[in-house]
Amino acid sequence: MSDDDTTNQEDMVKKSSPLMSSLQSGLETLRRAVVIMPQSPGVYRMLNTAGEPLYVGKAKNLKKRVTSYTNVSALPHRLQRMVAGTVSVEVVTTKSEVEALLLESNLIKRLKPHYNIVLRDDKSFPFILITGGHAYPRITKYRGAKKADGEYFGPFASAGAVNQTVNALHRAFPLRSCSDSIFANRTRPCLQHQIKRCVAPCVGRVSAETYAALVDEARDFLSGRSRNIHARLTERMTAASDALEFETAAAYRDRIRALAHIQARQGINLHSLQDADVIAVHQNGGQSCVQIFFFRSGQNYGNRAYYPRHQKNAGASEVLFAFIGQFYSNRAAPPLLLVNQQLEDQGLVEEALSLKAERRVHIHQPCRGDKARMVIDAERNAREALARRFSESATQRKLLEGLAEKLDLDTAPARIEVYDNSHISGTNAVGAMIAAGPEGFNKKGYRKFNIKSDKLPAAADGITAGDDFGMMREVLSRRFSRLLKEDPERAQETWPDLILIDGGAGQLSAVLDIFAELGVNDVAVAAVAKGPDRNAGLERIFMPQRAPISLQKRDPVLYFVQRLRDEAHRFAIGTHRAKRARSVARSQLDGIQGVGPGRKKALLHYFGSARGVSQAGLADLEQVKGISTALAKTIYSHFHANA
Repeated sequence: MSDDDTTNQEDMVKKSSPLMSSLQSGLETLRRAVVIMPQSPGVYRMLNTAGEPLYVGKAKNLKKRVTSYTNVSALPHRLQRMVAGTVSVEVVTTKSEVEALLLESNLIKRLKPHYNIVLRDDKSFPFILITGGHAYPRITKYRGAKKADGEYFGPFASAGAVNQTVNALHRAFPLRSCSDSIFANRTRPCLQHQIKRCVAPCVGRVSAETYAALVDEARDFLSGRSRNIHARLTERMTAASDALEFETAAAYRDRIRALAHIQARQGINLHSLQDADVIAVHQNGGQSCVQIFFFRSGQNYGNRAYYPRHQKNAGASEVLFAFIGQFYSNRAAPPLLLVNQQLEDQGLVEEALSLKAERRVHIHQPCRGDKARMVIDAERNAREALARRFSESATQRKLLEGLAEKLDLDTAPARIEVYDNSHISGTNAVGAMIAAGPEGFNKKGYRKFNIKSDKLPAAADGITAGDDFGMMREVLSRRFSRLLKEDPERAQETWPDLILIDGGAGQLSAVLDIFAELGVNDVAVAAVAKGPDRNAGLERIFMPQRAPISLQKRDPVLYFVQRLRDEAHRFAIGTHRAKRARSVARSQLDGIQGVGPGRKKALLHYFGSARGVSQAGLADLEQVKGISTALAKTIYSHFHANA
């Protein structure tokens, strides 16, 4: 870059807007970094003052790529803001551009930088597993890393799709579903055999050869060779019927029906497609939806919609490029990807996916035929899913704006936090927080709090049984003390605009006391009190220095507030019940030295309960398998120390 170009850019930076002073600082940071930047492939990270990544990118030539950011006039506004926030640049060199692309996708997925296109809700997909390493393999649902020995079929779009398919498979191919330990200890057939979903190999009701043939048929079906299986079963059914073996013929008939049920549920099957993923992106209003359909062995294993986070001016091809890189960063791609957009650097993406899958992966945008129709169908699904999301978001925004109007807030809250407590006479007390915003409930933002009186601020005198005010003080104190420590800049994603408390004026006062001690004065607080006799529809909302607010019974904002409160109550009750169940599960035997899980189980089986163990004599304890005389004395002393 010439001295004249640099001078012109600096003049533009000074004249444009208040943002430009920080942009000048970012430019100087990049220019210093470029001086020592290598000219090799790699990944670069733009970091802000807190050391958090603003942007992660890959480059064939790091020095050339980062230098391009210093040409401010050529950058879109979002990248100008990114440069303005940059205080340092980190780079990692790689051996090739393909390796840089794989590393970039992994880092974006893990770090979720603000200015990158980020794939959200990337959960692992379930598979069907035919286990190995056993004379009688089982067929079951499997999720997670493929560490178990056996053959995997999938992925399926949802656990529900797998469960339904596995249930139908057990009707068509009555293989065992029990674990190896249960299989080894069976002495008589289980219920699965009674309902004709297992041939009971555990008790020798079927020969190894016949069972192996069933496994082969299940494997053929999951591999797409269902026509041959259907023909064989039909022949057997006919032969059994001709031989007047009507019960056997009926069993084959039921298996044929089960196969038809699976195939009918899979919807459109395209046998010429074999193993492929069909991916289509649709954009509207600055948002994107990506639909992905899974085809394996010519069978449709379902679909799922994704809504990547990105800047409003990101193009469809750019979104699809980022989606494919992140989606397949932790899973192998099938041999064929059918897409509705031509990708930039498509050859590079294919090479990276092939390297990851250890076989050739091809990306294709079909123009005609069955494959093109599948892509069009996926794009239609993406368009309809995005329209539904907009409809839901519009309704949610309207409710948030209505709530802001009722509570006299300056703007519609972007993040609402709702708090509730749950306990039984003070025991197993928990606090719960849910979060909601323009996109509805934010499940990832939910938090649980185990109530501990020693965590209360100095202003509280401790928690007595059933002290809801004290519990609320503790929960809010812990929550906002941590927020002040971890996010003093008060980012919109983590700091609430509105706090809703289940309760009345007393709970509101407790929250305001905590906020006064912590110096939090810019968060709106409201307490939602139930009506007389806890009648829904007669709620009153308490706010500082205002008369209680009552909403009309049919007001949508009232229903919205009730839904928020009920969700917080549901989450608090569920958390309390789980904690109570864990405490009940703890036994009086847990604190005895030398009594582990095995001996604890033996004692409970022998005496029936922990109370029975506590009342047992020394001689009775010695009769239990695995309990020595010395250990029997230890157990007896534990329960009779004061005798």
